[in-house]
Amino acid sequence: MRVEVTTDLQELTGVMGDALADSGDQGVSQHRPGSLLLRGSAAGPHWCARARQAQTGPSRGILEKVDIAIETSRLTKTFGQVRALNGLDLRVRTGEVHGFLGPNGAGKSTTLRILLGLIRATSGQARVLGADPWSQSGAVHARLAYVPGDVVLWPNLTGGEIIDLLTSLRGTPPSADARAHRERLVRDFDLDLTKKGRAYSKGNRQKVALIAALASDAELFLLDEPTAGLDPLMEQVFQAELVRLRAEGRTVLLSSHILSEVERACESVSIVRAGAIVETGTLADLRALTGTHVRATLSDGQVREATMPAAEVAAWVAGLGASVAALTAAPPTLEELFLARYADELPADLTRERS
Repeated sequence: MRVEVTTDLQELTGVMGDALADSGDQGVSQHRPGSLLLRGSAAGPHWCARARQAQTGPSRGILEKVDIAIETSRLTKTFGQVRALNGLDLRVRTGEVHGFLGPNGAGKSTTLRILLGLIRATSGQARVLGADPWSQSGAVHARLAYVPGDVVLWPNLTGGEIIDLLTSLRGTPPSADARAHRERLVRDFDLDLTKKGRAYSKGNRQKVALIAALASDAELFLLDEPTAGLDPLMEQVFQAELVRLRAEGRTVLLSSHILSEVERACESVSIVRAGAIVETGTLADLRALTGTHVRATLSDGQVREATMPAAEVAAWVAGLGASVAALTAAPPTLEELFLARYADELPADLTRERS
């Protein structure tokens, strides 16, 4: 397959779309009319490019505002004899930053691919912004942005050209405010836009995808390990952007195995195991269910420890009398909440160390 590069971005979009469509399974998902889905391959980037406004077809249409941005019901997906999803129920409210946690192989990426309309669920239902992501992919893609954890760029285009290309797929020219926002993102992420895609490190490829997504006016952001390859300073820039998105009422589904990242940014989380949600709720609710660990040092040097609901801590301390010399109370961390759901998979010696 040969793609001729042109300096006109609108023409470039059409050339690449036609070439990829002719290439069969070499990077484009053709299952839905009205949307161009570029999936990772040697030929193109590893994220879903949103449909242009000018596209037509049964997948296009105006979606109404909804209170629930993402909802799945008894979602299953099998690949041959392998069951990747096993009745997954996920619910993300509009305007919240929701953490999606699980180790490799738990089903996070498969879920995101279904939400993007890249693959079809074996059974169950999925709704994204009130629409079916498979049959209405064009309308859904026009309102979301996606960042994967392993970004592949066009090797012969510069970072600036790639960002221009991806943002042009929305179909409307960016406003002055949008251009200023993009320039700020480029400065904050410290990205050299003049380098070609093949010259970027993993971290800089990730920056290109993040800037293209964060510079958009999307309502929903699907982020799959978005900080992979970023240094701690750039992770702080990303955290600041999540705060901005939340303040603007955008919806974010953040799939990550970096628990500290999720704990700082997310108001609610869902923990997935073996293709099913095993815990979901706000961090405050999950901590209340797990209990607060309290440690009291008495005046005679004795130490008393207990784990209990936060509402019972005051009564427990009062029961110790006036002999308490020092007191610490710590709610469970997200790491502890997460590992509690995977304790049986830890080696026995590590389980003993944590108990």
